[in-house]
Amino acid sequence: MKKWWICVAIVLLAAGCAQSGKPAELVVMTHDSFDISTDVVEAFESQYNTKVTFLKSGDAGEMLNRAVLAKNNPLADVLYGVDNTFLSRALENDLFETYESRALSDVPPALILDETYQLLPVDWGDVCLNYDVQWFEDAGIAPPSALEDLTAPAYEGLTVIENPATSSPGLAFLLATISHFGEQGYGTYWRALRSNDVLVENGWTEAYYGQFTAASEGDRPIVVSYATSPAAEVYYSEGQYQVPPSAAVTAPGTCFRQVEFVGILKGTQNRRLARAFVDWMLGKTFQEDIPLHMWVYPANQTAELPQVLVDFGAQATDPATIPPDEIAANRETWIEAWTEIVLR
Repeated sequence: MKKWWICVAIVLLAAGCAQSGKPAELVVMTHDSFDISTDVVEAFESQYNTKVTFLKSGDAGEMLNRAVLAKNNPLADVLYGVDNTFLSRALENDLFETYESRALSDVPPALILDETYQLLPVDWGDVCLNYDVQWFEDAGIAPPSALEDLTAPAYEGLTVIENPATSSPGLAFLLATISHFGEQGYGTYWRALRSNDVLVENGWTEAYYGQFTAASEGDRPIVVSYATSPAAEVYYSEGQYQVPPSAAVTAPGTCFRQVEFVGILKGTQNRRLARAFVDWMLGKTFQEDIPLHMWVYPANQTAELPQVLVDFGAQATDPATIPPDEIAANRETWIEAWTEIVLR
């Protein structure tokens, strides 16, 4: 009988040891556009003996809605992809733990928009007008250099944009026009754009790959996209393009700078791993992998950029900005007003 109990104890001890060696799981909630190299993720998993699962949850707005609805029973440990258009809303819902990562020492203060350190900046990019270089050369028309150009008769029927109610770049472009023309003037601008036959698509893919002449069989040579899109065209052409077929308009006030953040969700059972993953996201290995996957710039200013982005990536000289709390207070009102002006 005594030997039997000894055998049971040995079996249970062995099971406990096996269980302790089993990798933990860290769940990271992201928007659908999140992308990173497999080997970068595997390096983190190996170092921390964990399995990272990415929970893609729609666009940034949909993702945040899901996180809010699951606030009392969080779906993940970490959330990535809230940008400055949703920053205040995310903070108001009290979703995140405070974590002032030491890696923030390599991030410019201008990108640290949350002084409570619940949401930490990971990357940034400029939403700008892009145009088809060859189309304008062939047409003998000067490409646009300012927002006002789009309302001129020469540009009638040339522009495709995204709906700000359904698209992140669409919302960013609307905010750029509000910043540039003011709350009293942006409506007049959009009425002029509607009169000049602006085309509205629900999302970036439909606009860029469905209507933009430089990337599709469409007939619109101006599209709302990113300042990095021309560099991406060269990269993905596999040698077809030595120079970009498109260019970005980056003049003062024409672009809106988006900053994307990461935060640790309250209720996580993996706080140590969650903090390590946030540090990892802000470190050079992860940061240097960002540009060629998501075509945004790393927040870590010590990260080296790929050559194609150095050669062909543009940055806004003086991007339009609106404080996150002002966006949160007026976002729905602005979108509703835009919808009334442009779509009804």
